[in-house]
Amino acid sequence: MGGTTPAIRDGATRHTGTRGRGAVVAALMLAMALAALDSTIVSTAVPQIVGDLGGFSVFSWLFSGYLLAVTVTLPVYGKLSDTFGRKPVLVAGASLFLLGSLLCAAAWNMAALIAFRIVQGLGGGALQGTVQTLAADLYPLAERPKIQSKLSTVWAVSAVAGPGLGGVLAAYADWRWIFLVNLPTGAAALWLIVRHLHEPARETAARPRVDWAGALAVFACGGVLLTALVQGGVAWAWLSAPSLALFGTGLALVGVVVGVERRAAEPIIPGWVWRRRTIAAVNLALGALGLLMVAPAVFLPTYAQAVLGLAPVAAGFVLSVWTVSWPVSAALSQHVYRRIGFRNTAMLGIGTAALILLAFPFLPYPGAAWQPTLLMLLLGGALGLFQLPLIVGVQSTVGWAERGTTTASVLFCRQTGQTIGASVFGAVANGVLAARLGGAGDLDSVTSALDAGTAPEPTRRAIADAVHAVYLGASCAAVLAFLVLLFLAPRRFPVLKE
Repeated sequence: MGGTTPAIRDGATRHTGTRGRGAVVAALMLAMALAALDSTIVSTAVPQIVGDLGGFSVFSWLFSGYLLAVTVTLPVYGKLSDTFGRKPVLVAGASLFLLGSLLCAAAWNMAALIAFRIVQGLGGGALQGTVQTLAADLYPLAERPKIQSKLSTVWAVSAVAGPGLGGVLAAYADWRWIFLVNLPTGAAALWLIVRHLHEPARETAARPRVDWAGALAVFACGGVLLTALVQGGVAWAWLSAPSLALFGTGLALVGVVVGVERRAAEPIIPGWVWRRRTIAAVNLALGALGLLMVAPAVFLPTYAQAVLGLAPVAAGFVLSVWTVSWPVSAALSQHVYRRIGFRNTAMLGIGTAALILLAFPFLPYPGAAWQPTLLMLLLGGALGLFQLPLIVGVQSTVGWAERGTTTASVLFCRQTGQTIGASVFGAVANGVLAARLGGAGDLDSVTSALDAGTAPEPTRRAIADAVHAVYLGASCAAVLAFLVLLFLAPRRFPVLKE
């Protein structure tokens, strides 16, 4: 893997079977829990937050602002971790996240809370990317599925427990506690990292050159384009002046990023990320994964309540079953990819996922709750077989000095895919609803009517058709990922010897 790799491997070996590495893994799981819980725990407290602070018209930026900050900082933190090491980046990111949490708890109006959520997101980008990179640093290829399955389990538990915990804190304590609970968890993770994570010494330049101009350009470009995608069709029409202005500015900034990065000695987004077939294929495939994940995560709860007539808790259960099968499948995927390779295992998983997503529009109306529940259980298993082999595989094709950048590019593409998916599938759902209802209403207004118990049968059928169309689009995204792996990814990933 290069001149510094033996030192890195020796450092990882020192922790094997000791409390040192176990403590670091515990810290990584706590850090991952901070990032994973944050995306779910806030949602159920929105009514209490709006009732206290006001700002109903802009509350969606509690989520959009955080997501934007996480996404656009991922490439920056990836490059910084390759330059200065994982530990300082993770410590700085966790500290910034905790500062943002404390400020959120002290927010005096909605504008302040949104600003402090962005501060949280600036730290959350470091948590997500660096934790995944350290997981590959600590474990050799043969043992890497163990830590990855543990991290997948953290996400699964957070997805199930987050909404309930947020609701309990908002109802029986105060909504500010959903941010304050981060402090003891984050403090424990920070202590374990500082105390037990010891990165081996390695050769570095006397004065590492950081591409700050590139970092600023990437941040500005990503922020503008993602804002256009998040707000387009929501805050303003797609072809309105604000939307066109943002997309035009974003495209101009793309040119700026390319020009700056070409001249930089150590670019934030180096060209080799897209010139190497394996990394480029995994980036595109996981971007498609982010796209298709929007269908169940965003639209299935509405389908379960509107079409199946389930209560919110039961509707949440229909969605949550995939968080059980996903980590189990991910943990078992090593037995498959050791036999048939990373690419073929991922193709098997995403091909199966495409068939499962395609089956959803053929469910009977109104149907029984066990039918979509079974599909979600199978979908989680298929996606676990798809995602983990790609992440483990692509991390195994690069050395220590490139692993942070590679991991960050993969996560960036997946996050960007989710943002695009939310915009595209939202437009698809609203278009189908408008066609079925004679041009009246969109998904948000129809869902509000359902909450009030006033939606007639034609509206429920229209919602079923809209969600079916979204799942059909998600199956197309899965097919796209399959084709990318088939034609772009090498048959055997060029894994480096350890």
